[in-house]
Amino acid sequence: MNIEQSRFIVTGGSKGIGKATAKNLIQKGGKVIITSRHEEELKKTANEIGAFPVQADVSNPIDIQRTIDHAMEYMGGLDGLINNAGIGGQFSTLEEVQLEDFQKVFSTNVYGATLMAQKAAQIFKAQKYGNIINIASTAALKGFERGTVYCASKAALKIMTQCWQAELRRYNIRVMLINPSEVVTTFGKEEGKEKEEIKNKLRGEEIAHSIVSVLEMDDRGFTPELTVFATNPF
Repeated sequence: MNIEQSRFIVTGGSKGIGKATAKNLIQKGGKVIITSRHEEELKKTANEIGAFPVQADVSNPIDIQRTIDHAMEYMGGLDGLINNAGIGGQFSTLEEVQLEDFQKVFSTNVYGATLMAQKAAQIFKAQKYGNIINIASTAALKGFERGTVYCASKAALKIMTQCWQAELRRYNIRVMLINPSEVVTTFGKEEGKEKEEIKNKLRGEEIAHSIVSVLEMDDRGFTPELTVFATNPF
């Protein structure tokens, strides 16, 4: 696709991967709405990179509809959804894990991503064109100690991506999955605070580059899944 003049929603767009992706899309001439639950940081980022801010929680169907409505009003349509919003939740052993842990994490990482994609797909099917990128994790590929809830949520997103690919390709809708390895983001930090950059670790910029690269492939082809590792994280 041609990024210039294309219209995007980037969920979880105030920091980290979302912010880097929105910034990259805007620099290439795209129009971008970014969402976040944190209003102050959202507005600060929007002013910094030239995005349109919508305070929204993807686990809330009302917020999802409001985000779509803003996209249609502010941008006049939608060409791409970057399903980036996600949380880590509680990292518990099997003996410690609680039902509430699953409910909290799945409400954002699975249910929220699904409802965002559902709304976007309705637009894309009508216009017979669109792009959905789901941000999963290498945790979707291999579990780790205390990762029951988080890994399950990202594995669910991986399989859902495959289901949506099967359903939507006939409408010229590309659905793609990006699996970042460990990235220096807000992940695991309270109140959305950024982690300090670590020289040999991945940043949001590397994942943003991957997202934009798969989008820019000619529309006749698509990358079903892409995994990104740090070259030497040790």
